[in-house]
Amino acid sequence: MTALSQLYPQPLWQWFEQICAIPHPSKHEQALSQHIKQWAHSKQLELVEDNVGNLIIRKPATPGMEDRKIVVIQAHIDMVPQKNADKVHDFTKDAIEAYVDGDWVKAKGTTLGADNGIGMASALAILGSDDIKHGPLEVLLTVDEEAGMTGAFGLQPGMLKADVLINTDSEQEGEIYMGCAGGVDAQISLPMVWQAAEQSYASFSLQLSGLKGGHSGVNIHLGRGNANKLLARFLFENADELALELTQFNGGSLRNAIPREANISFMLPSENVAALKEKITAFETLVRNELAIADPNVCLTLSPIPTPKRVMSENSQNTLIDLLHVCPNGVMRMSDEIQGVTETSLNVGVIKTDDEQVTILCLIRSLIDSGRSQIEGMLTALANLTGAEIDLSGAYPGWKPDNSSPVMAIVRETYQDIYHKEPVIMVIHAGLECGLFKKPYPDMDMVSIGPTIRFPHSPDEMVNITTVGQYWTLLLAVLEHIPARDQ
Repeated sequence: MTALSQLYPQPLWQWFEQICAIPHPSKHEQALSQHIKQWAHSKQLELVEDNVGNLIIRKPATPGMEDRKIVVIQAHIDMVPQKNADKVHDFTKDAIEAYVDGDWVKAKGTTLGADNGIGMASALAILGSDDIKHGPLEVLLTVDEEAGMTGAFGLQPGMLKADVLINTDSEQEGEIYMGCAGGVDAQISLPMVWQAAEQSYASFSLQLSGLKGGHSGVNIHLGRGNANKLLARFLFENADELALELTQFNGGSLRNAIPREANISFMLPSENVAALKEKITAFETLVRNELAIADPNVCLTLSPIPTPKRVMSENSQNTLIDLLHVCPNGVMRMSDEIQGVTETSLNVGVIKTDDEQVTILCLIRSLIDSGRSQIEGMLTALANLTGAEIDLSGAYPGWKPDNSSPVMAIVRETYQDIYHKEPVIMVIHAGLECGLFKKPYPDMDMVSIGPTIRFPHSPDEMVNITTVGQYWTLLLAVLEHIPARDQ
């Protein structure tokens, strides 16, 4: 099997192999951060760690390029921790098992972390190189991007000296990003009233699995199944007829990943078990037909479980099912200005049942503030109608496109010179950190590029090897073409 470190460009892939070997899920980046700090000190590079854990590493210009504008190459340290149900893996302790499959690098049963590990690896490879031409250089590695953008929120004015920022978190070769969506987290908490379980009833769990999942921004327009919404639909259509009594509803694991799996536990009269099995088979067939192109492998698995001591009250259960079924999800509106780009969306990402309540975690994204505000209002109205509480938090701004951006023009012209074709100038329906950087650095010129990454935020994540080489070639050429500071 081909070793990652033998792929082109070797300096980048050697770093990515190291990154895969050191656990670094969101909120647990310390080990990788420490490794990078030790390496920077060994290379006698200037390093600053700010009070939220962001790393800023500086490298002097190569001879003759000291007068160029200062460039900061930016990536985030953390990765999304998602795995298949049958995969035994502890993201805080275990290495990512990356491997080469044709022209792709994949991981065995988990997310790969190419988002944003490839960008991070490219920045570190440039820092470690002696033969790459560049002006004064900074590398900014932010923490906790995937779970709250803590690093970007915490970046203070004056920490960076750069005039130009190159974000490396885009996921399609041949596309240059000059804007992104903003977002906000919504947590809906529905209080639960419990009652004693009927001990003569049969008890089961129903697992919905087999969905593709994916990035709740980049993949939201593909019409993939949402495990939480599908199970809520099953309950809405069948719970009353089958006399189901719910004990739990749990699904998804991250608010920014389309949920691939969800699980409900319930009781029902024994005489209804045969009808339940028929309903499950019919529903599975129905969903497979509906999602035959977008998400064809949905699977429903019924398993007996021990008899619980309590179930949700009738009113609590009905309210929960109605709330989940009517809760909006997916694309709310496509952009009129940018063809093919989602303007506003919502992902019902996580559902958790505990002793006091059922909690629903959603992520709202929009290119425009009014679109985000509209969905906030819809969820607030739902909470009001159902007696739930809603908390809107972690709002981050979008990155407003700047058609006159000098660095975007440099990247576009450089790409055209190298590949003899026009790149696509895009706005992405995902939360790049550039929008947050604009607050402490309003005058910084920004652009985002990257290789082709498929299915980020899911265990199907893969990065295309050829496009990593193309991204690397473009990045190095752009660094060489950055003009002097007085131009």
